[in-house]
Amino acid sequence: MQKVRKLVTNVILLWKYRELLWNLANREITQRYKQSVLGYAWVIINPLAQLLVMSFVFDKILHVPSLGVPFIIFLSVSLLPWNLFTQSLTSSSNALVGNSNLITKIYFPREILIYATVIAKIVDFIYSCIVLVIFLIIFKIPVTIYFLWLPLIFFIQMIFTLGIALLVSAFNLFYRDIQYLLNLILMIWMYLTPIMYPIEVIPARYRFIMSLNPMAVIVNAYRQVLLSNASPNTQSLSIAFLISISVFVVGFLVFKKLEGEFADYV
Repeated sequence: MQKVRKLVTNVILLWKYRELLWNLANREITQRYKQSVLGYAWVIINPLAQLLVMSFVFDKILHVPSLGVPFIIFLSVSLLPWNLFTQSLTSSSNALVGNSNLITKIYFPREILIYATVIAKIVDFIYSCIVLVIFLIIFKIPVTIYFLWLPLIFFIQMIFTLGIALLVSAFNLFYRDIQYLLNLILMIWMYLTPIMYPIEVIPARYRFIMSLNPMAVIVNAYRQVLLSNASPNTQSLSIAFLISISVFVVGFLVFKKLEGEFADYV
């Protein structure tokens, strides 16, 4: 009960500091490409280049199946959410370290730095989805009622992402090796998630492992509602939701427990 009260209190506190949250998120967004010639076009250029190269390798060379749709759109539906996940975590890992001047000078809920970083990455994700929308139009993928599942799937992904981001940012402040370990883990995690291949190619006896990987469930759910005109596997999605909530609660509680020591380590 005390943990629930702590979460509710934090939500109220976040509302009080909402202006700071949006200002930090806006700073993150505007400064990234401030002196770049192409500016925010890089948010579209980078994933597009990645999609073109990976589509050539996995489709034309390796002939990976793609559920009856062009491979590039099959890959887009999974790779763009995955990029949001990885970029949110890698940026969050340095959110506290990179804002030492704020942490040591003024008081505010430190998790705002993490939330602002993730919000900035969500904005990037929205822009990058222009590529996906174009592909949906080009390949005449119909808009169906199953698209209504997208907000729920996205919500589960963000809850999971925020939970890990809170843990990674806090631990990286005390142990700077975490940011390097994170890159290794994300690389391995990517290959264990059906991003470049359909989950159907995994032998049936191993598929239960995927249900324990929330990102595998989330990626597959995106594909089901966008490309297969079907509802996601509700049982797997429910498990992913419970895991995501648990990860967020643990991440939040650990973050708040360590918060008092942040100023001593930045």
